[in-house]
Amino acid sequence: MIDYTVDGDGVATIAIDMADRPMNVLDDDSAAAIGETVRLAIADDAVKGVIVTSRKNDFMAGADLTVLLGERDPRTHMRRCRELQRIWRDIETGGKPFVAAVNGTALGGGFELCLACHRRVAADEPRSLIGLPEVSIGLLPGSGGTQRLPRMLGIARALPPLLEGTRYGPAEALAAGLVDAVVPPGSLLDAARTWLREDGNPVKPWDERGFAIPGPRVQSPEGYMLLVPAIARLRERTRGNYPAPPAIMSCVYEGCQVAIDTGLKIEARRFARLAAGDVAQNMIRSLFFGVGAANRLKRRPGKATRRTFARIGILGAGMMGSGIACAAADAGLDVVLLDTAPDLAHAGRAYGESVFDKRVARGRMTETERDRALRRISPTTDFAALAGCELVVEAVFEDRAVKADVIARAEAAIGEDAFFASNTSTLPITELAEASVRPRRFVGMHFFSPAERMKLVEVIRAERTSDDTIAAAMDLSRQLGKTPILVNDSRGFFTSRVIGAYLDEGRALLAEGVNPALIENAARLAGFPVGPLALSDEVSLELEQRIIDQTRAALGGDFVERSGDAVVETFVRRLGRPGRKAGKGFYDYPDGGDKRLWPGLGGIYARAADQPEVETVRKRLLYVQGLEAARCLEEGVVSGPEDADVASILGWGFPSHLGGVLSMVHTVGIGTFVSDCEALAAAHGPRFEPPGYLRALIAEGRRLYAA
Repeated sequence: MIDYTVDGDGVATIAIDMADRPMNVLDDDSAAAIGETVRLAIADDAVKGVIVTSRKNDFMAGADLTVLLGERDPRTHMRRCRELQRIWRDIETGGKPFVAAVNGTALGGGFELCLACHRRVAADEPRSLIGLPEVSIGLLPGSGGTQRLPRMLGIARALPPLLEGTRYGPAEALAAGLVDAVVPPGSLLDAARTWLREDGNPVKPWDERGFAIPGPRVQSPEGYMLLVPAIARLRERTRGNYPAPPAIMSCVYEGCQVAIDTGLKIEARRFARLAAGDVAQNMIRSLFFGVGAANRLKRRPGKATRRTFARIGILGAGMMGSGIACAAADAGLDVVLLDTAPDLAHAGRAYGESVFDKRVARGRMTETERDRALRRISPTTDFAALAGCELVVEAVFEDRAVKADVIARAEAAIGEDAFFASNTSTLPITELAEASVRPRRFVGMHFFSPAERMKLVEVIRAERTSDDTIAAAMDLSRQLGKTPILVNDSRGFFTSRVIGAYLDEGRALLAEGVNPALIENAARLAGFPVGPLALSDEVSLELEQRIIDQTRAALGGDFVERSGDAVVETFVRRLGRPGRKAGKGFYDYPDGGDKRLWPGLGGIYARAADQPEVETVRKRLLYVQGLEAARCLEEGVVSGPEDADVASILGWGFPSHLGGVLSMVHTVGIGTFVSDCEALAAAHGPRFEPPGYLRALIAEGRRLYAA
């Protein structure tokens, strides 16, 4: 695990190399080994200085989160924090200079080890990431990050890396003050030795007499002017749902007024409370393990051949098709972008150009990279141009007849071994596959708008879709940098069903006379990026009306009208307010101004005299989604709660502090959730009736998650 050597000049090298891991991580064993080796180097009179580095391609990924998930005893987290803090303080106070030779990515606890060293030299590796991203999974840096960074940089410069969890490239880390030097990879160890030989100061500034934190002190007018607005902005951004950012602020505020050893105790206590709490547990489970498993293609049929695509076709150059084309071209694929008229096809390519131009302006893409990506997009109206495409995605009008036409024309042009994917959001893939001459090679790939940015892809298995086709769709998704979730065919699949429940509940509340501002604000306070009325406008009420009509026609007497369907019809057919694209829906969208709720709403739906509490509205908007997700799990639309949670967070911004739509049910407790839903059903109708699946879990003493 540790390769320890001492050269003839008295330079010891501690090279970390966990044999059973692809990357070094901090766990009980690695921490003990590092601590033992640090003490060995300090005690060895022959050692004049120490280099800490890694034998792997990267330095260290951070803490092993498997030891955190499910651990609800704060004392255990406190013990681990304090042990690491003691080792890092041994490095700082042992009387010998330590230099971190950061040969690759160093994140979280791995970078906190670097911060404890007296100097940090990073290799100029473009793929490397450096930083303290703990806040992104509901935690704070627990082995000194909240104490060392402000003492190094001052409070103003230290807060953004801590509160935003930014991952920096080497040059950015140097500019931000996180590392002291960036050198070519081949010069890394030489640069570390040079510093030990020419400087090698073994005392940190905060261990010297008379040390003062750079910049304004906490208890000063300047400090108040810095911290008070920052706290207000933090509250506005998190709406009180995420305890980690205010805990970080408290660590900095309190810790910067005392000696570092006292500050470390403050940090450890706050870390322990966070790590044992619901929010961190939910975020670790879903954002780290859930998303990680999906990205490793956990649901991919294992025996299918792995594929790398070179050329794909996209039917429809609207916003969705153009966004998919952007993602594909950016990933290095050649794209045939087809539409019914040349100007439409070229407009799709122009959309890609505008996306790439913005990236160039923000420094996220070079002009050469932009031009190369644009050359990969070939706009056309000719189906014959699809020849040679290995997979074709249709993203045309949400109408079964239109889709059937393009399916037939595209399949006539592509090779027999090519795959076909439909990007429909609601139409059953099994029904669409009836238009295909190759139903085993027909699959659903539901992208999310804007497709060039949104990470989720719903891969939908129809009745006759082969494992090889499912694997191909998942391989393409990962090649595009997306996270695929495998679902079984269902009208609306998983995401559209659950999003639909959210949107419909917002409209039902409106029809009941609930103040529309209350509806929207309750959703935002719950943690949603936008309220259900605003999202309805974004999705398009006109599209929703079309889906309602098609579903009614397909199901006939089995069609069940939802509580808010009449509201959609009122806005589309009577009021002519079909959504944002038309500039009017539940909101008005004035040119050059911010959107605002349409003042005429009060004249359509009279305000109820007794308005519900915010918590009541919040619960209805959340619980109706939890119920629909549980029904999808019961019906086998999704294979497990982790799939539902990842899809809900990545697909429509379900609050990540709740861990996703079914993590919310798990956190509330299935018994409590079912009881609350029974009360909601009695008050508001059968849509809140809990499914038998949840009742069975209660009867059998089972949970959605083990921890």
